[in-house]
Amino acid sequence: MTEQYHIPVLLKESIDGLAIRPDGVYVDVTFGGGGHSREILQRLGNKGRLFSFDQDADAEQNVIADELFSEGQKSGRFTFVRSNFRYLKNWMRYYGVEQIDGLLADLGVSSHHFDDETRGFSFRFQGPLDMRMNKRAGQTAADVINNYDEERLADIFFYYGELKQSRRIAKAIVAARKQKVIETTEALTATVEPLLKREREKKELAKLFQALRIEVNREMEALKELLLGATELLRPGGRLSVITYHSLEDRLVKNVIKSGNLDGKVVQDLYGRIETPFTNVGKIIIPADVEQQENPRSRSAKLRIAERR
Repeated sequence: MTEQYHIPVLLKESIDGLAIRPDGVYVDVTFGGGGHSREILQRLGNKGRLFSFDQDADAEQNVIADELFSEGQKSGRFTFVRSNFRYLKNWMRYYGVEQIDGLLADLGVSSHHFDDETRGFSFRFQGPLDMRMNKRAGQTAADVINNYDEERLADIFFYYGELKQSRRIAKAIVAARKQKVIETTEALTATVEPLLKREREKKELAKLFQALRIEVNREMEALKELLLGATELLRPGGRLSVITYHSLEDRLVKNVIKSGNLDGKVVQDLYGRIETPFTNVGKIIIPADVEQQENPRSRSAKLRIAERR
C-alpha cells in the first residue's frame, strides 16, 4: 500500500537537509505513505527517536513496524501520532520531549488523496465534495459551498486560490445552490465551467479546489501554529526542512526563517544585525527534471532548509 499511497518529493534532499544525528530526536509532521519517515529511521541509531504525525486514518495503515528496523535496532525509536501537526507542541510535551533536533514537513496533499475519488480533492473524478484530511470531524467542502455567504466564498477563492474571477464564481455558486444543493465535484465543476476560459480551465479549477481544501482543513492556521511551535522546540543547531507547493504556504515559511515571525517583520539589534532564530542553509531547492517528469506533484515543490541559531 505504501508505494501506491504516495511518492515522496525531494526525498534525499529534504532528509540530507536535516543533517541527522544518529542519537537525535526528529519529527516528520506529514507521514503520509511513510517515505520520508523510513529514510530518517535508516539514519538513526538505537538512541535516536522519530515522531511522525498524520491526522488521516488512511496514513496509519502505512505504519509497518517490522520494516522500520534492521537487525540489532530497537523498536522504541518510532512513534506514530494520529493528530494534526498544529498540535505539535502539545504532543511533544505529552511525550516528555523538550527539544528536537530536526523537523520535516512535506506540505500540501498526498498523491493518495488526489487519486481517491471518494475524498473529493480532485475535479478529475466524480465524487462527494468532502476534502477533509481528517474524515472523523469538521465541515466538508459541500458545507462550505452551500452554507457560506457570497462575500465569504469570494474571499476564500481570491485569497486561497488567487482567482481573479472570485466574485463571479461565488455569485454563480450561490445562484446554483438555490436551485439544488451542490454536493459533488461534478456539480461544482459544472457550475463554474461556463465562467472559465477554455485554455485555462484546468488551472482555474485546480485553484478553486485548492482554495476549498485550504479552507476545509484550516491549512494556513495549522501551518502558522506548526512553524511557531517548531521555532520553540528546535534546539540550537537543529534543522527545519520544509517542502511547499504554493505561494501562500511558501511565504509563511520564508517569513519565519527570515524574521522568526509570521509577518516577516525584520527586527535589528543596536548594531543593525537582523535578529532571527534561523540561518538559511543553502538556496531554495526544486526537484530535478527527472523527478518532475516521474512525479507531476513535484513540479511546484520548493524546499527550504534552515538551522536554529
